Order: sequence, then structure tokens, then C-alpha cells
Amino acid sequence: MTERQDWEQWDLPTEAWLRSERGSEGWPRSLQLEVTVRVLFPTVLVFSVYLLLAGHHAPGGGFSGGLVAGLAFVLRYVAGGSVELASAARIKPPAVIGAGLSVAVLTALVPVAFGHPVLASTHWEWHVAGFGDVKLATNLFFDIGVYLLIVGLVLDLLRSLGAGIETRDLEREQERERRRAEEERR
Repeated sequence: MTERQDWEQWDLPTEAWLRSERGSEGWPRSLQLEVTVRVLFPTVLVFSVYLLLAGHHAPGGGFSGGLVAGLAFVLRYVAGGSVELASAARIKPPAVIGAGLSVAVLTALVPVAFGHPVLASTHWEWHVAGFGDVKLATNLFFDIGVYLLIVGLVLDLLRSLGAGIETRDLEREQERERRRAEEERR
């Protein structure tokens, strides 16, 4: 349950507008890396969606698009740790995995309800004025499910495995600083 804030403090910022030179985990930040990643992140995500949509007629698809999107989140994690990852992906990874798995399974089983084999694909084509012919295949929905599944798995791996690495490294760094402080006192 969330705590209620005082009436006078409800509109105060909850996060720092300008972050300090050290991240919240205590690690020094690299401004060049953070700026580069923040510029590349949306570009890589757009490219991953292109791979997802072009996968039926060209190399790509849900798996490769999901891997590229996952790499975009890995870049954010490398640049800023778990705080940066949490700001980039505000949805919980199990929800993304569940949505992807549900979409993929439903896409596989819907044709069975109409008397077709599992994963049977149907194609639609229509003309859009000024854009040309648009083709849609139902296997795109399966690819979307795979895309979401892969992105969710990458996010889950980063949050679970990465948290252990950050904690261990931070403990080592704090131990080194404690030893340095003790040596300086002597």
C-alpha cells in the first residue's frame, strides 16, 4: 500500500532533476556514454521494430527484432545500471514475458478453432491511398509475441543477474574504501 503524502508536499519532485556525478549505486558516471546511449536507444528500438515488421519478406522477424531491442536495453543498463534500466523499462519483465507468450500461443491456436492446422497463416492485402498496397499476414502476430517474449527475457536477465553483480561489486568497492580510510587514520 502506498503512503499518503502531506498536502503541502504532494507536488515536490520525487527524483533529482540533475543527477550527481555518481550514480545511485555509488559508481562514477560517464557523461559521454550516457549521452550516446540516450541518443542511440530510440534509434535501436525503431530499427528493432523495422526488423519485426520486415521479417516476413526479408531477413528479420520477432526473434531478431527482439534481440536488437534487448540490446538497446543492455546499452541502457551498461550506461546507468539498474536505475537507468528502470527508467527505460517501467513495466515488469514477467508481464512482458506473459504478454508475449499469450500472443504467440493464441496466434498458434486460433486457426485450430476455424478448422485449420496449428500456426496456419492467412494473408490480407488492401490499397491505402498515397501509401500503396499494404500486406498483412497473421504470422506477424506470432512474431510480435516472440518479440515481446525475447525483450521480456532480456529485461528479466538484466534485473535479476545484473542486480547480483552490482551488489557484489559495490560491496567490494565499499570494502576497499573502508580499508583506505583505516589506513589513512593510522
